[in-house]
Amino acid sequence: MKLQLNYYFAVVQRVLGLLLMIFSTSMLVPMILGLAYGDGEADAFGVGFLITLFTGVLLWLPVRHVRRELKIRDGFLVVVLFWMVLSLFGAVPLYLATRPDIGITDAVFESVSGLTTTGATILTGLDTLPHAVLFWRQLLHWMGGMGIIVLAVAVLPMLGVGGMQLYRAETPGPIKDSKLTPRIRETAKALWYLYLSLTAFCALVFWIAGMSGFDAISHAFSAIATGGFSNHDLSLGHHDSAVIELAAIIAMIVGSVSFSMHFMVWRSANPLTYWRDAETRTFLIMVLGATALATLVLMVAGTYVSLPSAFIKSMFQVVSIGTTTGFTTTDYSLWPSFLPMFLLLGSFVGGCAGSTTGGMKVVRFILLSKQGMREISRLIHPNAEIPIKISGKVIPDRVIQAVWGFFAVYITVFVVMFLILLATGLNELTAFSAVAASINNLGPGLGEVSSNMAGIPAIAKWVLCMAMLLGRLEVFTLLVILSPAFWRR
Repeated sequence: MKLQLNYYFAVVQRVLGLLLMIFSTSMLVPMILGLAYGDGEADAFGVGFLITLFTGVLLWLPVRHVRRELKIRDGFLVVVLFWMVLSLFGAVPLYLATRPDIGITDAVFESVSGLTTTGATILTGLDTLPHAVLFWRQLLHWMGGMGIIVLAVAVLPMLGVGGMQLYRAETPGPIKDSKLTPRIRETAKALWYLYLSLTAFCALVFWIAGMSGFDAISHAFSAIATGGFSNHDLSLGHHDSAVIELAAIIAMIVGSVSFSMHFMVWRSANPLTYWRDAETRTFLIMVLGATALATLVLMVAGTYVSLPSAFIKSMFQVVSIGTTTGFTTTDYSLWPSFLPMFLLLGSFVGGCAGSTTGGMKVVRFILLSKQGMREISRLIHPNAEIPIKISGKVIPDRVIQAVWGFFAVYITVFVVMFLILLATGLNELTAFSAVAASINNLGPGLGEVSSNMAGIPAIAKWVLCMAMLLGRLEVFTLLVILSPAFWRR
């Protein structure tokens, strides 16, 4: 039994070592930027690269000859361990850097926030930070957006490691077993080629709209990944450009639609495919409806006197908060009436399954609403067989049950973390919005965390790190390894 257990962990250890070695190479880019711009911190990333690479080699070397196809349990364990370990090693250069001068808690918080595409920050004075540090934050977003595991799925088969279980454990959404191509490696490569192409196009648009080359690439990383980090304390408001805001709106919406849907549209060369998909259509209708409501409230309250200005500001914040990106052009927490809480609650929905967004995903809310309507119909017709359909396809009851289970666990975890934050001394609004902004991978909250989370207690930051990881891994992926059944062979 002990031999079997050691063999089991050897396979996981080998994969983890390989993934860490792959991840270490990403630190070379900010190191080179630090040398090119000459504003410091190249050494911090060089040391971070060596530490990460050396650790990966130490893990891989003793078990390099162990070969076995990954099972579903292996996939969950590798994904959970990798996101936790990755967050710790992503914090190394931030901790070693002299600017910003932060402790281990803040460094880990910033790293977790970047990789999970949350966008909550503890940093201030972003405009004066070294280019290497700024780019690293954006690069963490970009790698975490599609999921570095999905990239690894395209690479690991060449190294003798199967990838299907990693793909299933990493990809968000309730229905995720379908592959775009016959081979899972080709599926991962197709998604990453698409992701890279959209990022490049977004960077080009930002540059044409007036951003510098560095800002354009950085914000393209953040927008496509629906992350929210910016190189400026005022976020996109720093540029004060309606054209840039419109470009960001489009980029955030693109990142919020399932990348499988993007692939299908590209393959069919028919943009109407978006509208025919029930989840995408519902998402777009929700965005337009929320924008219309926010515009009306802002105009009635006199916050903006010009209808075009009110509409653009409303749409930007609705898209940014609703897609869990977290860019800002104005302090939405100061908006009148119920709007700040309305937008924050919208982040619980998030974008489409299979996108880079956080939240519970639109398809789950569609299924919850349809199930609610079915229960009402059953009160009138108790013996009726009423199937639930999406886009003309009948959804199995097993999926509906899984969605209800996910919803229940999500809310339970939220309440527990909310109570813990209250116990640290935060007020109700700050604690509620901080947990919501973290577990939904949103970023900015309300109250004391409307601009950054630097002022909250250290214990609260660690709790929010766990919330961000739970949100990124859609709760069950992380909680499943805590189940006794998971460890029974």
